Amino acid sequence: MGINFALVSPKKKTQTEKRIITSLNFDWRTHMKTSTKRTILAAAISSACLLTAMPSYAEGEFTANASATSNYIWRGLTQTTNEAAVQGGIDYAHESGFYAGTWASNVNYGAGDVYSYEHDMYFGFSGESDGIAYDFGYLYYNYDDEANFDFAEVYGSVGMGGLSLTVYLLAHTEADEGEGQDFGFAQASYTSLDYGMEILNGTELGFHVGYHEGDFAEAFNGVEGYVDYGVSIAKDGFSFAITGTDLDDMGGDDEFDNDAVKFTVAYSVDFQL
Repeated sequence: MGINFALVSPKKKTQTEKRIITSLNFDWRTHMKTSTKRTILAAAISSACLLTAMPSYAEGEFTANASATSNYIWRGLTQTTNEAAVQGGIDYAHESGFYAGTWASNVNYGAGDVYSYEHDMYFGFSGESDGIAYDFGYLYYNYDDEANFDFAEVYGSVGMGGLSLTVYLLAHTEADEGEGQDFGFAQASYTSLDYGMEILNGTELGFHVGYHEGDFAEAFNGVEGYVDYGVSIAKDGFSFAITGTDLDDMGGDDEFDNDAVKFTVAYSVDFQL
């Protein structure tokens, strides 16, 4: 996709997001982590980019993607304790607007953590009507069995020009609720606003702001509701992104540093199958 964003504990993305993520390397599809959907920054080039990529699937085709990034960022949070990640996936898109895919990445949430990988599976439907682009679907995030924290989201996105608005809602999870927690449907959400534009010679510039909240989000990320933001630039598979959050400094030995501004570089490639 294009840009990817990351979290501190568990996390994911959408088809529209993915494409955006590939460019930024922050994780809009993510999960759909999109063609590199989940490539590293989930903020960025907006659904417009996603829709721009769809024509390649116009007749119903399979594609594959692979990427390497200096930091896997999902929704503003690192998923690899600020270390590098290798990611890849396979997507199918039909001319009707239906798409489905799978995507995987290494993850690392700290010494002694049971998480080692993230494997996403998703499907949805996207299209355009009277200049309004739309995309909605289902995204499942799978982690190591020992983690017992798999979860799924349903999402919807609308866009016009280079501007897009996307909402992800918790659908279900295998994680157990703690006292006073509610992991029910739509009790956690992520909302993102993205804008992307083409500048010099096909170079893409993207802007992103998002908000993550809910008991499950807090349990998964290890932080309360927060805002994340990012700016990215991408061309010919290469991308550079600057991302940050409004989180406070946790002090002590914080290996995530999610309160700090992060700089990420990535490279991704797509293949026709």
